[in-house]
Amino acid sequence: MAKIDMQVPFGAVYFRKSNPPREDWERDYAVAAEDGINVFRHWFMWSAIERRPGEYDWEEYDRQLDLAAANGIKTIIAELTHTVPDWAYRKFAHARQMKADGTALSSIMGVSAATGGFAPNGGGAGALTLNCPEVKQAAGGFLTALAERYKGHPGLLGYDVWNECNYSPLVDYNPHTKAAFREWLREKYGDLDTLARAWYRYSYAEWDDIEPPVQTAPYPECLDWLAFKRDNYYGQMQWRIDTIRAVDSECLIAAHGVAGAIPDMAARGSDDWLAASKVEVYGYTWIQARKGNQAWRSFYAADLNRAAARGKPFWHAERQGGPLWMQPQVVGRDKEDGRVAEPEDVRVWTLTSFAGGARGVLNLRYRPLLDGPLFGAFGSYGMDGARTPRSDAASAIAKWANHPDQSALMAASPVRGDIGIVVAPETQQWDYLLSHEGGYDTYAAAMWGAYRGFFDNNIQADWVHIDDIAAYETLYFPYPIMLTAEHARQLTDWVNKGGRLICEACPGYFGDRGRAGTVQPNLGLDAVFGVKEDTVEFMPDIGDRIRFDYEGAQIQGGGFLQSYSGCEGRERGWFADGRVAAAENRFGAGHTLLLGTHPSVGYYRTQSEAGRQFFAQMLEWAGRPARVSSTNNNVQARVHSDGKSSYLWIVNSTRQPQSGRIALGDGSARFGRIFWGASDALDGMRFTVPPRDAIVAEIAD
Repeated sequence: MAKIDMQVPFGAVYFRKSNPPREDWERDYAVAAEDGINVFRHWFMWSAIERRPGEYDWEEYDRQLDLAAANGIKTIIAELTHTVPDWAYRKFAHARQMKADGTALSSIMGVSAATGGFAPNGGGAGALTLNCPEVKQAAGGFLTALAERYKGHPGLLGYDVWNECNYSPLVDYNPHTKAAFREWLREKYGDLDTLARAWYRYSYAEWDDIEPPVQTAPYPECLDWLAFKRDNYYGQMQWRIDTIRAVDSECLIAAHGVAGAIPDMAARGSDDWLAASKVEVYGYTWIQARKGNQAWRSFYAADLNRAAARGKPFWHAERQGGPLWMQPQVVGRDKEDGRVAEPEDVRVWTLTSFAGGARGVLNLRYRPLLDGPLFGAFGSYGMDGARTPRSDAASAIAKWANHPDQSALMAASPVRGDIGIVVAPETQQWDYLLSHEGGYDTYAAAMWGAYRGFFDNNIQADWVHIDDIAAYETLYFPYPIMLTAEHARQLTDWVNKGGRLICEACPGYFGDRGRAGTVQPNLGLDAVFGVKEDTVEFMPDIGDRIRFDYEGAQIQGGGFLQSYSGCEGRERGWFADGRVAAAENRFGAGHTLLLGTHPSVGYYRTQSEAGRQFFAQMLEWAGRPARVSSTNNNVQARVHSDGKSSYLWIVNSTRQPQSGRIALGDGSARFGRIFWGASDALDGMRFTVPPRDAIVAEIAD
């Protein structure tokens, strides 16, 4: 895009007030520029800058922007209004965010910056609520002063307006937020009688009688609380954008999440689709030391953000470049599981992000912190700022990615996947409420299990928000237990027009406001699937015992069990006791296959060979040959295109060389120039990829 005057933004997070030491700045910038770094992001912390009301200390931050301009590096200003000045914490004590029991959040030291003013809420929101007008005015004053100071600076690229878009599930019960919730309800329902019918609470005399729910349970009031929190926090994100834009209408506006939509869209507000809709460039934090160093996880993060960006550019905004010591996420894990980042790890993690479509990469540390529990963590450069083999690996990729020879390659993006995995936000919301007391993780297991089932067959499965299904011909819906009536209509219409839908058990079992349907499948979906429910069992804790026969193979289920009767199409699978476990049907111009359990959950738990083959069969059932296939599923192959030329990325995340044969479409394609990899890495349709490396080649006509 025009605002980014570089081929591929490549860099790191650099200044976080206490680190790096001032005496190293000038040298670090010169080294970074020599090594191909063209972007730095810095944390502009409210608590570190507005030292007293209206008294700003910009000196160190001015120096960062000036050094950037002098060294040809652009700056992303990460505004951190959620770091609250100590004076504001005292002055606005009535605005402290609260837990349900009335406990107010305290002000603590930051884990990722040895600076005060952070909140112990595990999210990207501060200790004070922006629902308090006084706090909003004070924070807005800081943002306005920030934008006024750096508008037009030659070292400025833009602003990151929400660091890791998410918030705590435990807050906020402050009176200011309660008042905002009541106003939100008034706008939604209009009057108390309508609210009473919706919530099954019949004795509200005044709006002030309404309290946010303190229990996490499957009731309409809890659905509204989740929806309000999302609207409230993302409304605050929009306010930050508008405040900056009021001063600087030309700068780039970016943000980044944590690729958290699958496990945490409901509980923590990690709605990557909503966040990406508000900015020009979206990104994600993904750290193998915290998430796991498996190939499918790294690709999942990139694929999710590509889907959420909906065609906008996105980048890997925080990529690991060094080790992680003594943190709870790494305890008990193998050394190779991201705990000690080697140069080969930095290489394959970066190339994986590119293969997934990211067109920018920033290390979450240029060099490690010297203070606090994250000492020594994540930086590619040494504790003293010296080059390391890890920084050399990153530098080689930075220079390669930004060389003019790669301009066409980097302008291309991944083609649409062979199949889409449906993401319906209400499904996750209801599962979160329904499963909270029992501590079940069925939703995440189903979604990740489906993704991995296709991934392990080298099938590109895209994450597809239910509002975006029109762009796809074939969909897999892993865990469809709740649907709104509107989304059920969208799905019905999509199938009727020719869509091919593979759906797991209990589609739309719960409808609007979480009410279970008396006819199942619910919401008219019985006509779409051509069956009626025979029996149903909600026992996810022993769901691993579920087995069904499909094409002569025993497939492990999971989650729930739903059997069917009155099949209008064709019975395709059976449970051990003879109950119908799978049925296909024609509906309008479309085709459906309904599965009476959640094989995605079964595959997530076991990764059985029968389960892997089952997911390959799902694509065959849909009549869609994979765009690219490999005889070696230890690698991942992706096709990119710019509409004129096409390119093949083959990524090997393992610690051994991987060889095999590749097939593209009808098999008639051949390869031209190799952009990354040895000249003999491709021999006809055969490939050999070194450990933790990749091949990138042009697909010739």
